[in-house]
Amino acid sequence: MGVETPRVAALAAVEVVNPDMPCTLDAAALVQMNRRNQIKGCVIDGPLALDNALSEEAARHKGVVSEVAGHADVLLVPDIEAGNLLGKVILFMANGAGAGVVLGAKVPVVLTSRGDTARTKALSIALGAVLAKT
Repeated sequence: MGVETPRVAALAAVEVVNPDMPCTLDAAALVQMNRRNQIKGCVIDGPLALDNALSEEAARHKGVVSEVAGHADVLLVPDIEAGNLLGKVILFMANGAGAGVVLGAKVPVVLTSRGDTARTKALSIALGAVLAKT
């Protein structure tokens, strides 16, 4: 996608590890794995609340010091429900563009929804084709 070293924000409702919130523990584990070079090619930080991931000002206000905070290229959501909600907010309320592709198989799998627009479906196919060539 043109970002040499993407900044990945492992999202949660809060920006501190809380043993009662499993997604904060997962985020901390991913950060540690990234630091140990077990996850390569990116910089991961978390847990980060959505505002911290996207806004330098919010991160500064909350005292979050991170090279990802306010500069996230990738938003890693804790579960499918959060991802579905975030994606639909971006598409329908913020007039964003979207494309659905699943990676990890031999080739990218184009993933669209029944409610997707023709534009979203076309962008998904285009993204899958581009990623298949890399």
